[in-house]
Amino acid sequence: MSKKLEIGPAILVTAAFIGPGTVITASLAGAHFGYSLIWALLFSVLATIILQEMAARLGVITQMGLGENLRTAIENPILRAIMLVLVFCAIVIGNGAYQSGNISGASLGLASLFPGLLTVSPAEFLPSEFNGWPLVIGMMAFTLMWRGSYDLVEKSLISLVIVMSLAFLVTFFMTAPDLSELFSGLLIPTIPTGAALTVIALIGTTVVPYNLFLHAASARQKWRSAEQLPEARRDLLISIPIGGLISIAIVSTAAAAFFGKQVQLQSAADLAPALEPLFGHWAKNFMAVGLFAAGISSAITAPLAAAYALSGIFNFKPDMHAKSFKAIWIVILLLGVIVSSIGYKPINIIWFAQVANGLLLPIVTGFLLWAMNQPRLHDYRNSLGQNIMGGIILLITILLGGRSLVSAFGLL
Repeated sequence: MSKKLEIGPAILVTAAFIGPGTVITASLAGAHFGYSLIWALLFSVLATIILQEMAARLGVITQMGLGENLRTAIENPILRAIMLVLVFCAIVIGNGAYQSGNISGASLGLASLFPGLLTVSPAEFLPSEFNGWPLVIGMMAFTLMWRGSYDLVEKSLISLVIVMSLAFLVTFFMTAPDLSELFSGLLIPTIPTGAALTVIALIGTTVVPYNLFLHAASARQKWRSAEQLPEARRDLLISIPIGGLISIAIVSTAAAAFFGKQVQLQSAADLAPALEPLFGHWAKNFMAVGLFAAGISSAITAPLAAAYALSGIFNFKPDMHAKSFKAIWIVILLLGVIVSSIGYKPINIIWFAQVANGLLLPIVTGFLLWAMNQPRLHDYRNSLGQNIMGGIILLITILLGGRSLVSAFGLL
């Protein structure tokens, strides 16, 4: 009998890391360095698959999320308190800050498709321009998550990832990239002058701590026994490479359209309109649809990741119907809507998020490796090969964390 092929929790990871931040980073990488940094995305996809497989395995075998494992495994009360405070700050403040970027990105996509709609010009009672699109995005995300159905959220995110894939891949083919240069950049690692931070940024937008919490908790909810681990692995091997293809398509589109040309590209907001004179309004529209799908999918997964993580570490019920679970994601969602609606750039908040995430990423990666070697996992502990690969990724996360800290303190 043939095995049923299912797309499951790993699609949440793809929906989470393909957000406006990834679109911006990938666009700038292609515009400034052409196809030469695509190899970094290939590494990112492989690293994500390795770490997320560990998170899923931990969730399925222990039937606890990463936050719950974190809380129960650290016995020293001082170390546990430090860890809980660090995770709390990084999840709440970090996700709150980046949630505004997710909602703003989705709003930019809709504003590009419907120019002038839901935007109020400055007036005496309104000192600055008010954008109504974040409220629409927020209500869409709120309605979906308030239903409290994991299956509904999963199916909705699958649909959004399909929309993202079609939009960015169609734009990719319309811009007619140089395939020989693309494959050269994919298979031959090079770091052009001035590209080191962009390489780190490309990896950092994919390998993120929030997704480890999200995936462990959702895998525990989806699968109940070790016999289902092959399904979890198949899910990963389908969903994560889709995200990688989307990122590669964005880099290639920007490289074909902007590299070596006198076109200034500062952010994802400039990408869609700038394509119109080069390739017609359809390219612009497809890019805008992709940006909207990327923004709203991440606007859904970021609050969910925060709710799963904090419910685990504070011993709340990790259930989408639980009041504590809903309260957490509502706070994160409201922060994002408010900040993106008023157009406020939360520099200080993002600074703190960089500090917290710079510390959290290698710590969570290190804890995950430690947890995956515990005797209680029996035959499902990491193999030597998995530990070696995980150790290499840990070193990279330490570099990423160091870069975030140095950048946050203005030293870079």
